[in-house]
Amino acid sequence: MKKQTFGNIIVSLRKEKGMTQLELAEKMGVTDKAVSKWERDIPTF
Repeated sequence: MKKQTFGNIIVSLRKEKGMTQLELAEKMGVTDKAVSKWERDIPTF
């Protein structure tokens, strides 16, 4: 069983909606690089 991390949840929900990282980033007003880091559980602070 894969560990359920914040990043894994974002990936699952994004893919469920059929969105790319760029599309999600644009809707949230952030960069696609930020979304990528979140999905890999890399802190952005």
